[in-house]
Amino acid sequence: MKATQKDFKAQAPRAAKEARVFFFCGPDEAGAHDAAHHVLSLLPDPGERVEFSGADIKRDPVRLSDEARSSSLFGDSRHIWIRATGDEAHDALENLVADDTPGWPVLVVASGATDKSRTAKLLAGRGDALVAMFYPPDLRSVTGAVRDMADAAGVTLSGDLAERIAKAAALDTRLAQSEVTKLALYLDASPQAPRKADADALEAIGARTEDDGFMSLVNVVLGGEVAKLSGELKRMHELGLNPVGLLLAFERRATQLAQLAARMGPRGNVRQFIEAESSAKRVFWKDSRDLIQQLTAWRGRKLARLVDRLIELHRQLLANSQNAELLLAQGLAEIARAAAPRT
Repeated sequence: MKATQKDFKAQAPRAAKEARVFFFCGPDEAGAHDAAHHVLSLLPDPGERVEFSGADIKRDPVRLSDEARSSSLFGDSRHIWIRATGDEAHDALENLVADDTPGWPVLVVASGATDKSRTAKLLAGRGDALVAMFYPPDLRSVTGAVRDMADAAGVTLSGDLAERIAKAAALDTRLAQSEVTKLALYLDASPQAPRKADADALEAIGARTEDDGFMSLVNVVLGGEVAKLSGELKRMHELGLNPVGLLLAFERRATQLAQLAARMGPRGNVRQFIEAESSAKRVFWKDSRDLIQQLTAWRGRKLARLVDRLIELHRQLLANSQNAELLLAQGLAEIARAAAPRT
């Protein structure tokens, strides 16, 4: 079976009943991720998740077949979730479908792959597999998706507010879903007790720019808040955020810190300087506390080393995309420890 974002929703119920392997690909990584979760919601009993990276099963292609046909300790159902790059999963999936023995559902989200890739061609003609290809969405479609998310959460959104969330999430539906969830919690909304959202509620919780979905992690790392780091890294993993896109948010903040440091001078008072910049509306007032903390931690040669480290980390992610999330997590932990106050 084969689908695109135009007919995916119509095909998904049938695929969830008949297929055992699902391959989600295309340049819209967020759309592929959402589609995988949609199929998961349609499975009668998805059970426990067993998760692999593409690199895991590329190193050991037989491992997927073994896991797909194994039983859990307590006999419960399970599904297998794979986050791959390109054709990393090809050999493992080839082994899996060569054997008709029933197994647990396997869902593969493959960034950098298309419906013309070897893996897609392996699966597309099979009745027990689904290949779904997703292209980057436009503002209108993401705005509609945001309103659907809000309706499901019990939040009533105007078209303008839904569009603001879509723009703030840079058309990434994973980040948009995170904002809608926060909005529902803030309003104490639920499908049984809907609440109407307004601009004030969105301002209180919401992302204002595409970086804001990343900024809690950026602020924890550059502020040296080591105790909060594991929770933020877990959120990064659960949302399936692109490591390179996330690192770009760090690079933009480091550039901002360098510009602020240059204007302030080596002997300036950080707090007084940032407060003056905020009063002059050259920095957003909500960012003031974080900027004070970060500019205090990163000054002079230390700030220059931070910029160099981010550039080097960016190079490493591009050179080793298979392990990009792990490399990023290790690099961010190192930076957070460097920013932490000395005790």
